[in-house]
Amino acid sequence: MKLAFVVPRYGTEVTGGAENAARMLAERLVAAKGWDVEVFTTCSLDAMTWQDVLVPGDEVLNGVRVHRFASIAGRDPGFHGYSGPLLARVSQATVEEAERWIDLQGPLCPDLVDAVAASDADMVAFYPYLYYPTVRGLPLVAERAVLHGAAHDEAPIRLPVFGPVFEGAAGHVLHTFGERRLVNHLFDIAQAPQIVLGLGVDERPGEEATARQTLGLGERAYLCCVGRVDDQKGCGSLWRYFLAFKERHPGPLALVFAGQVVDRPDPHPDLVVTGPVSEEVKWGLMRGATALVSASAYESFSLVVVEAWTAGVPVLVNSRCAATTEQCRRSGGGLWYGGFAEFEVALERLLADGDLRGRLAARGQRFAAANFSWPVLLDRYDSFLNRVGAAA
Repeated sequence: MKLAFVVPRYGTEVTGGAENAARMLAERLVAAKGWDVEVFTTCSLDAMTWQDVLVPGDEVLNGVRVHRFASIAGRDPGFHGYSGPLLARVSQATVEEAERWIDLQGPLCPDLVDAVAASDADMVAFYPYLYYPTVRGLPLVAERAVLHGAAHDEAPIRLPVFGPVFEGAAGHVLHTFGERRLVNHLFDIAQAPQIVLGLGVDERPGEEATARQTLGLGERAYLCCVGRVDDQKGCGSLWRYFLAFKERHPGPLALVFAGQVVDRPDPHPDLVVTGPVSEEVKWGLMRGATALVSASAYESFSLVVVEAWTAGVPVLVNSRCAATTEQCRRSGGGLWYGGFAEFEVALERLLADGDLRGRLAARGQRFAAANFSWPVLLDRYDSFLNRVGAAA
């Protein structure tokens, strides 16, 4: 099978989000299945600006042919001023207003869309639903398009421009059952083939001792939060909850934030903000943690939660996030909190009961191996795409 992926950014420098999931899947389809895989993308790496930083043209990256196109515009300086008022009245937004929202958000890349339409790929997989390449490109190849929407319950998904995108796709790949319920509630797609796939994970090397030494953690116990340090990802609430917990429960416990820093927490001896770390340090950090905390309320799937289970540690997640709460419920591998009181009780239980931590970690590890190991994932994806292609 020849498969094309369409993503707004692509490369080893992109370490999170749906675009990273696309790269992981593309590379393994080439290596393990022998598929002919190509990628259509922009020259951008930054999802906040969509500024072109890479050279347009073609390259082969880890066995995958990548076609990069220059955008005619990144994120418009007026986007946020336009977006806020529009999303506040999203149910009244017109198609014209929604299309302008897409263009202002960026990346505006007509050459990429034209190339997708001209591709001879058997199937075309779009990641995620939110951006110009999917909105403009998917309708042009709808009969062979599979949408990896990475959708969660947020205002933009209710803009009228997205109905034709979801309803036009020949098939849908979902991260969780919660995402499946959401998109089937919002859009008329029940007749289209669908699969709840999730994301694959590879266990990586990384020693706890190395991570502790690298980050200056010494022997103290710690929680870790891995990913973008951003108030929109729940990090602001998390560190405030944690410091309130420490006032009521003094001790050496620390909270480590590892990832790109957008909103830096207030300086405090119990908060360790590392910035981006290597994969080796990340895995060592997770292996030594009392628990990994996923604070975000808006995720379609959390790969780092599955990575934490693979590393053998329990997780604590924000109950406002349907996806991560579903992952914990299905696996039995973690606890969740909806405010400070629940955060305090959950953390007290995790700290006081080593047997509980061990049971949660073991359940999560079994769940991750059964559902998100790459051999399992690739076989399911292969079967699904062949089914969609046969029905087209």
